[in-house]
Amino acid sequence: MICASSLIHPASTVLVSLPSIQRQKRGNVLCNNKVRKQRVASMSVGNQKNQNSEVASVREGERLYLGFDFGTSGARFAIIDKDGAIRAEAKREYPLYLNGESQDWVRSWKETLFSLLEDVPLDIRKHVVAISIDGTSATTLIVDSYTGEPLWRPFLYNESCSDALPVVKSIAPPNHTVCTGSSTLCKLVSWWNHVGSDKKPALLLHQADWLLWLLHGKLGVTDYNNALKVGYDPEVDSYPSWLVCQPYYHLLPSVLAPGTPIACLKEEVGNKYGFQKDCVVCTGTTDSIAAFLAARASQPGKAVTSLGSTLAIKLLSNTRIEDSRFGVYSHRLDDKWLVGGASNTGGAILRQLFTDNQLEKLSEQINPSQPSPLDYYPLPKAGERFPVADPNLAPRLHPRPENDVEYLHGILESIARIEAKAYELLKELGATQVEEVFTAGGGAKNEKWIKIRERVLGLPVSRANQTEAAYGAALLAKKADQQNIPS
Repeated sequence: MICASSLIHPASTVLVSLPSIQRQKRGNVLCNNKVRKQRVASMSVGNQKNQNSEVASVREGERLYLGFDFGTSGARFAIIDKDGAIRAEAKREYPLYLNGESQDWVRSWKETLFSLLEDVPLDIRKHVVAISIDGTSATTLIVDSYTGEPLWRPFLYNESCSDALPVVKSIAPPNHTVCTGSSTLCKLVSWWNHVGSDKKPALLLHQADWLLWLLHGKLGVTDYNNALKVGYDPEVDSYPSWLVCQPYYHLLPSVLAPGTPIACLKEEVGNKYGFQKDCVVCTGTTDSIAAFLAARASQPGKAVTSLGSTLAIKLLSNTRIEDSRFGVYSHRLDDKWLVGGASNTGGAILRQLFTDNQLEKLSEQINPSQPSPLDYYPLPKAGERFPVADPNLAPRLHPRPENDVEYLHGILESIARIEAKAYELLKELGATQVEEVFTAGGGAKNEKWIKIRERVLGLPVSRANQTEAAYGAALLAKKADQQNIPS
């Protein structure tokens, strides 16, 4: 049996709020939560003249850039101008469609993409000159190489195909990025072994690749960030010889740099939605890379820590490092490397112990300049990936003091120590030493935690101005506008 999904993504509503930007009611923004239909969670349009104005003020000839982020429970877009200012953005939940007993993700993603295109204000559409999309890393589709239609259900980002891991480990170098059950290559091998040799002509695409294909119509193109977990070597800009000699190699897409023009928007799509005929569709990236790009951390030594359900760090480095033992790998960013990993500690364990209201009120009472004597390893359940690689590591959350302020202080400081250990590990493995940390994710709102981390890390720590992956995808679209479409 081909590996099964380990997570069903829940639907969620996230409101977008921009300073000095009025919220827009548009389409089906308001609806009954009981109806299982796709809906806009929020929409904002910049520079509105008044509350009833439907579109942003756009100058004649102005060039705008559209980025889509397809996350785990929903998708959003951001439209920026040449200066990086957001001109419009919106988000939709994925509608729930069932295919048998499982969710039909392909239908959900496709409908969401075109619904978001329709949500772009009419007078803005004709000014959009480039489009890009990011998707969840290692979310994989096997499609018909002629029609682009999926031949199998998608393999989601967090699925582990342990049945294929021994085969992958036998062909790949030791500790390679693909040597984990959730890698794209393990998903491909698992599918090949079970459906493989007697199938229709097929292609492997990542989530972002397939969604971009719906817009440009050229099958078989990806970017080197998405292709990393299938085995592509971004340093030499080619698939390695150990992969080229495999019987499924012909399924792999051609690879371009993120933000490279692929083709103009398909004529029927442009005509239907009112985009200009020479609007360019370019290669995308993964959601985590797009989020890093959004933070505009452009110099080696700059890093982004994402404090979401988990703690994920990414550091811009002059040196590439890879070590699957610690879940450490490097993405190429032009002539630099984005190195990092993700710990299982983070917001998930905080929400197991406290409500959002408690977290806010207790944090206000913490003195961040005073070190906590409590030493924990806060995990929601047993198992850690980075900076300690131990699938059996047990959570350590005791002793618990009677004072909840002291308890939360100890947990926040312990997570900060894990973050510090993670950056130290990257340095030991050969990465550029971290000099400054920008913070993204829900934890970035906690000012006391930022101060604690600044003390523990011994580094400047601040909240990133932009943290949405859709903004990073829009930056890629802007990059594509400066290039020609390959012949």
